[in-house]
Amino acid sequence: MKPRVEVVALDCLMVRLFDEIAEANMPWMLAASESLRAAFAGHLIDLVPSYTTLMVHYDLTALSPAQARELIAEALIDLSPNASTSGKCHVLPVWYDLSVGPELSLLSQRSGLAMDEVIRRHSEREYQVFALGFAPGFAFMGLVEEVLAAPRLNTPRKKVAAGSVGIAERQTAAYPVVSPGGWNLIGRTPAKLFDRERDGYSLMQPGDTVRFEAVSHAEFINLGGDDTPLEAQA
Repeated sequence: MKPRVEVVALDCLMVRLFDEIAEANMPWMLAASESLRAAFAGHLIDLVPSYTTLMVHYDLTALSPAQARELIAEALIDLSPNASTSGKCHVLPVWYDLSVGPELSLLSQRSGLAMDEVIRRHSEREYQVFALGFAPGFAFMGLVEEVLAAPRLNTPRKKVAAGSVGIAERQTAAYPVVSPGGWNLIGRTPAKLFDRERDGYSLMQPGDTVRFEAVSHAEFINLGGDDTPLEAQA
């Protein structure tokens, strides 16, 4: 690991720890995040982790860019993952069905797997939450098996239902709110992923892990799920 610091804005620096996305990055990202928060203390405005980078937004009235770089360099000296630092594990129930996950058939055709096998493979893995973005509470997770990877839709949908579970390349995610989107939809979760009353708003945070659990239509409804077909919500 050879960290690089890149300028984003006058009061914002990007710390690049890795060049490639990998699940093994996360312990180092969490350690760097913790160390940077401690180093900047009250002069930190925001710290945004991603797959391979940490964006440091600092108080320019308190620190010069040179001082900010010095703090970053000091924070990363002898950096090592903390074995006791781990995120929460979330189990998200998902109703996998063509009415709410129309790309199930597409992924089946692309992979040569039966739809039941696509569902089994997607739900048997534990995924790492790498970053939050796009919409409040939208957690980018991975990595899905290569056989299930699929590019984003050529034409994004204008409206994707809240709770929709999808795949884009080797990433998977669940839409926290109604929004446009171009991911391949394969099901829907009744879980409340974004809540203004929740501390941090988002159910998931970088460093957490997620496992999707296939449930029946009846279970989905009992858990408060909305089974309105995607086409009817467009």
